[in-house]
Amino acid sequence: MTIHTLLVANRGEIACRVFRTCRALGIATVAVYSDADAGALHVREADTAVRLPGNAPADTYLRGDLVVAAALAAGADAVHPGYGFLSENAGFARAVEDAGLLWVGPPVKAIELMASKTRAKELMAAAGVPLLAPVDPAAATAGDLPLLLKAAAGGGGRGMRIVRDLAGLPGELMAAVAEATAAFGDGEVFAEPYVERGRHVEVQVMADGRGTVWALGTRDCSLQRRHQKVVEEAPAPGLDDALRTRLHDAAVAAAEAVGYRGAGTVEFLVSADGRPYFLEMNTRLQVEHPVTEAVFGLDLVALQLRVAEGAPLPAAGPPPPHGHAVEARLYAEDPARDWQPQTGTLFSFDVPDEPGLRLDTGYTGGDTVPVHYDPMLAKVVAHAPTRAEAVRLLSRALRRARIHGPATNRELLVRSLAHPDFTGARPDTGFYDRHLAALTAPAPDDGPARRLAATAAALGRAATRPATGPARFGAWRNLASGPQTRSYRAEPDGTTYDIAYRTVRGALLPETGERVVAAAPDRVTLETGDGLTRHFALAVHGESVYVDTAAGSYTFTALPRFTDPAEHTAPGSLLAPMPGTVVRLADGLAPGAAVEAGQPLIWLEAMKMEHRVLAPATGTLTELHAAPGLQVEVGALLAVVRDASAHQEETTP
Repeated sequence: MTIHTLLVANRGEIACRVFRTCRALGIATVAVYSDADAGALHVREADTAVRLPGNAPADTYLRGDLVVAAALAAGADAVHPGYGFLSENAGFARAVEDAGLLWVGPPVKAIELMASKTRAKELMAAAGVPLLAPVDPAAATAGDLPLLLKAAAGGGGRGMRIVRDLAGLPGELMAAVAEATAAFGDGEVFAEPYVERGRHVEVQVMADGRGTVWALGTRDCSLQRRHQKVVEEAPAPGLDDALRTRLHDAAVAAAEAVGYRGAGTVEFLVSADGRPYFLEMNTRLQVEHPVTEAVFGLDLVALQLRVAEGAPLPAAGPPPPHGHAVEARLYAEDPARDWQPQTGTLFSFDVPDEPGLRLDTGYTGGDTVPVHYDPMLAKVVAHAPTRAEAVRLLSRALRRARIHGPATNRELLVRSLAHPDFTGARPDTGFYDRHLAALTAPAPDDGPARRLAATAAALGRAATRPATGPARFGAWRNLASGPQTRSYRAEPDGTTYDIAYRTVRGALLPETGERVVAAAPDRVTLETGDGLTRHFALAVHGESVYVDTAAGSYTFTALPRFTDPAEHTAPGSLLAPMPGTVVRLADGLAPGAAVEAGQPLIWLEAMKMEHRVLAPATGTLTELHAAPGLQVEVGALLAVVRDASAHQEETTP
């Protein structure tokens, strides 16, 4: 069967990625979209788009019946599921085929066999694939610790918990079951040994319907937050040939064991002593597939379409690999604040377009980042002859990108790529557990650079005002005017910079001593005392000022000269850090309850992740405005805790 029109049952970056290949192959494209995505890039890029009424994934992208109906209404021949949403849902794949449409994915039976991690492990054991032995939580002992609890039907870190204390096992098990049930409709959870400092290494496979299975090298995806990948690379560094061969052979055996067809990924955990253990098989295209494409010079989506049409793979084996590729996932989130997702208008989004770089994204400048979906903005990929060159190219591209709007993890990515554990090819899944605080702390030598950027911001804004006309009515004075001061708060750490400058004969003179080479509303050039000339690109949106330099980017909030007393919040107030839905409360939480500082009180779900709201101090809960199912906006008052120490000070004579 030849595909003429393809519907992508997804949104954002992956939909745009599939459309790109379709355009190259002459295939017409169909998008589906929720109300929140009505103006999204994937809708603008498709030849035809079909609305799925509503905003929440459960009402839109997860409604397989609506997606199939959309494909039929648009005259599509085939459906590509992308990743996430319904991509590994056997029932959806069967519904697509039952409707007479071509399913661009593996056989339904293969999806079913790999859908449950517990069942998949049984199959892999029979195929001789190395495994971690499961542990019965009810019979676990101290010798089994640490344990990893995992949802049998899960993915993306949902329903996953690390347990290091037997006393905490029942509570963590209950929480994992609740999260798995909410996320997947299946509360089955299993336990296995947690491998400290293990590496997440995976093998991309591609299989046709005629018995050929390619193992397309390895990828290292060890840098993860909340069990979701952040930085990926191919090939996985530091593996000897024997281990690579073992991983390739195991991946091929896994694919053959389930009669696989199309693109898939077999994931392994590699222990510190080099022993591999099967984790799971993802029966879909992976987010990180671009690094494999770069190294092997392939278009995996084109191969998916070719195989779905019934054609064989073009050769008995894959082409030889070349060079090294590294991918960074750019998220709208604040890593320093428990990875809180961010929403709002993305005013500017420009990543350098240079040889060796690739940008896969679902956003352009002016788009809005919604609250309902995963906060990933883009994947930035660098390919070069060596790993060091690829890392350097990627780091430079991230530093020079102009990203104005919601906070992102861009600075974390730059610092991660420069960390000795990463540059030394020693990644492991505990990287951010150990290093997050240091990677998100203000750099000790960044203060002067930020003050210089704040100076440029003040001078750029001063340059927007019209020049003062000639003095009249005896107002002339033979004295220099007094300095003007503007205050800017650096985001997100909150450091305030007071910038003083004078205007003399139309020229701007900062009190800090720099020489102003040029000043305009969008660009300032300063010469510092050491004779170095630095350029600053400026963009102002409301009270936010974005300053981009060759060395990095800064965001400032212009502070008013006088504050509004109404802006103050009562002490002990717990405010919603993001728009979302309250999913649960701490046991027994009610006005009058005693709470401890740092105790999780309220759980919010936003952008596919759960976020805890913690007690700010030890004291008493005096107000509770949250309840399960309540949808809240950012800044909404959830509860109030009265600080016990403050209360004691008030009552002490």
